[in-house]
Amino acid sequence: MDKTALKETVCRVIDIHSEKIISAAQAIAQHPELGFKEFATAEAVKRFFSDIGLAYQDGLAITGVKAKLKAGSAGPTVAILGELDAVICPDSPNADPTTGAAHACGHHLQLGAMLGAALGLSLSGAAEQLAGNVAFMAVPAEEYVEIAYRMKLREEGKLHYLGGKQELIYTGAFDDIDMAMMIHAAKDCPEPAVYMGESSNGFIGKTIQYLGKEAHAAEAPDQGVNALNAAMLGLMGIHALRETFRDDDVVRVHPIITKGGDLVNSVPADVRLETYVRAKTMNAIDATHVKVDRALRAGGDAIGAQTIIKTLPGYLPLSCPSAFNELFLTNAEQLLPAESIRFSGHFGASTDMGDVSHIMPTIHPYIGGVTGALHTRDFKAVDYLAACVLPAKLMAMTAIDLLADEGQGAADLLAAYAPLMTKEEYIQKLDSYFSK
Repeated sequence: MDKTALKETVCRVIDIHSEKIISAAQAIAQHPELGFKEFATAEAVKRFFSDIGLAYQDGLAITGVKAKLKAGSAGPTVAILGELDAVICPDSPNADPTTGAAHACGHHLQLGAMLGAALGLSLSGAAEQLAGNVAFMAVPAEEYVEIAYRMKLREEGKLHYLGGKQELIYTGAFDDIDMAMMIHAAKDCPEPAVYMGESSNGFIGKTIQYLGKEAHAAEAPDQGVNALNAAMLGLMGIHALRETFRDDDVVRVHPIITKGGDLVNSVPADVRLETYVRAKTMNAIDATHVKVDRALRAGGDAIGAQTIIKTLPGYLPLSCPSAFNELFLTNAEQLLPAESIRFSGHFGASTDMGDVSHIMPTIHPYIGGVTGALHTRDFKAVDYLAACVLPAKLMAMTAIDLLADEGQGAADLLAAYAPLMTKEEYIQKLDSYFSK
């Protein structure tokens, strides 16, 4: 069977089972879970895999699940990913009332698309026509939240890194993968559409603690050391640096105060902040976060407070090879009118898919069918055919392009690709950010 006929067969199977795919995504949306706690979501993924006859590994990076189209094969393997976790958005109408978790970033749609691609490729019999293999991966903890909880897991030896794909790289779950793709929901795009992304910001995380000296705020302020004043000066120092940030580097530094003191009537002696330092390249991140540290320390020094800065590895910038993007784009052109396909260029936020993109060819297109902005109460899927079923077809079609004809498409892609880092270099880089 030629590639065109095989794609048509797979897409037809996906259409026949579209309600099953949509129901899976909708059910996941009703039970949002935060990173490394996605046990119920993982169970739903495992049930789906079992229903379509795919064996799986589970417990990867605590909650991750991985299935393969074939039991074993030589040749290249392409991974299709979906993310298990929700984000904290307590104002969402579908938020968990206890945790504030909500699928306000569309990860349930990603899972629906990944599961749909798995269904189409599995039930169509496409495996017999393809070289290599396809891995279907439900991955944990893309949202960089609940850092204290994750640091506790790290201290207990249950994690090495704080992000799901980072941990999967570290533990070897990507060792048998040669290239990877996943989709992400767009924003404010209710109609069927594809946005081809090229890059995103990366970031590192920081926690900051200013320790001063408590005193009665009215009767003896001269005897205290005001840690809140130290924090305010540190924040002003960051603001004073902003004119030094190059526009081309797309630097974003956005701190919050997580603890401002204990009592109004006491001089604040323990004040805490968190921030990300984002930029388009690792060089820009490395140059900027040193400046930020200087500004933060200057605030403490000016007041006489102790400044404790802990730096944590965040996510690396996303980099999508144009040749891989073109494969996905060509398939999108078969299913959508030209005006529904756009180039989104650089994405100012971050994803741990950027980490994957440093060691293998990776794409991360954005898909319509949703309204509202990401991570807000207004985010909502309004067209599940556009948000789940369409991208399931597109990822399955792209996998066929890579693995049909004895895997020539994958061979061509890999031959033209130079990894930004080896796995060993990647681990060394991330480990260097942990504060000693």
